[in-house]
Amino acid sequence: MNIDTKNALREGVADALGFVLGALAGWGLGLQFGIDFIGSTDWGLTQLAGLALILAGSGLGRWLMRRLILKGEQR
Repeated sequence: MNIDTKNALREGVADALGFVLGALAGWGLGLQFGIDFIGSTDWGLTQLAGLALILAGSGLGRWLMRRLILKGEQR
């Protein structure tokens, strides 16, 4: 496999895993605060805060996975 293809594949997998695991972590954090965005049918400030936690978790998870992948390449 070409080195560029291998790097692109690793970055893609890291992005996907970081995004999904981060979103789950953000959702879990929201549940700890009593905010359930997924299970709610209302649209209010509480639900928007839950959505913000999920989005922040997605971004942070992607960022963390990218950092781990890049650190692994420098060895």
